[in-house]
Amino acid sequence: MTQTIGIAWYRPDQWEQLRGISDDPDQLEKTYEEWLAYAEKQLTELRSKGCKVQKVDVDLHELLSWCTHKRLPLNGESRAQFVAHKLQQSEL
Repeated sequence: MTQTIGIAWYRPDQWEQLRGISDDPDQLEKTYEEWLAYAEKQLTELRSKGCKVQKVDVDLHELLSWCTHKRLPLNGESRAQFVAHKLQQSEL
């Protein structure tokens, strides 16, 4: 069975707030449009390599609550862990 790779899919109306509360805003694209172009490129590249990729909707409030509950900073590593968690939940 092919493992599914989850890719965070952020909401346009939450992008500025995500950058504002993240511990690593410099690791995020400045605008939602820049992020979207990057994410779509990654999606295409992974799929062209034969990877099974699934967009994982990220609600900022849910992400923040999850990080708080896990006592994690809101950064790239915790965002990736959240996406993996959501992907795993969707496969159950």
